[in-house]
Amino acid sequence: MPAIHFGVTVPQIKRTWEECKSAAREFEAMGYDSLWVCDHLYGPQSPSIPILEAWSLIAALAAVTERAELGTLVTPAGMRNPAQLGKVIASIDNIAGGRVIAGLGAGWMPREFTDFGVEFLSTGQRLRQLDETIQLFRRMWGDEREVTFEGKYVHAENVVCEPKPVRRVPVLVGGAGEKVTLKIAARQADIWNNLAGHQGALPQKIAALRGHLEAAGRPANEVTISQQCLVTIAPDEASAGPMVDTAAKIFGGHMGDPKGPLAIAGSPETVRRKVQEHIDLGCTMFVMEFFGRDTKEPAKLFADTVLPHFK
Repeated sequence: MPAIHFGVTVPQIKRTWEECKSAAREFEAMGYDSLWVCDHLYGPQSPSIPILEAWSLIAALAAVTERAELGTLVTPAGMRNPAQLGKVIASIDNIAGGRVIAGLGAGWMPREFTDFGVEFLSTGQRLRQLDETIQLFRRMWGDEREVTFEGKYVHAENVVCEPKPVRRVPVLVGGAGEKVTLKIAARQADIWNNLAGHQGALPQKIAALRGHLEAAGRPANEVTISQQCLVTIAPDEASAGPMVDTAAKIFGGHMGDPKGPLAIAGSPETVRRKVQEHIDLGCTMFVMEFFGRDTKEPAKLFADTVLPHFK
């Protein structure tokens, strides 16, 4: 059985740095494999919602944690200067001692780009940016001393990236588009992450990814399949039911259907069964957001009652 990876999102929106730090340290102590932050310059519901910037936060978490991997779900490739971002990620990987996962996607919130002086291109153009950005990163983080890159949307001239990352930084591509995004993931990614809103379609998405992998000449096991998911866990089914109803009202479709066919919700026994259903499909990595007023409480219940069955 392949190793099963369990990551957890760090509370970030309307949270202070002290709250983020405390949660991250506790999650790491519970035994989670990775810690994740979302990469938004604005709160998704409104620009006025406070949110800590992702890579600044990852750098800080790198300095106050020891073991867990650290990643973004996901960084829009065109939202920042790509060469400068490549340098930032390499530096943070040095701070972390080789624990960074570069989570990348195309982005979808126009004002995060335009309010900061960056053009928000069409979906197809942003996906091309994503493809070219990964190519640039691979070269910057590789053996070349200076890198010149002339893409259609990504440009760099004589860029030097020193120090290099401590390890070969895993690249995660997030998204559900079967024609282009999954093709990019099949050619370039180490990890593909399926959006929570498409969790119910995971079997179809995996089939599409594997088709692209075959066309690219890569073995199916070269790309780890990850699922972003809301986890609603309670000590028993009776107490889980109302929580699931509330989660459905609060999250809507953003984090998937809490009552959907692959929703990870219920008692520890039910949650273990739903996790196994994902594994049976080929998903071996979970990036989880726990439902609850204080997410450390359900995270502890999951760590105590679910993690030991898959480790």
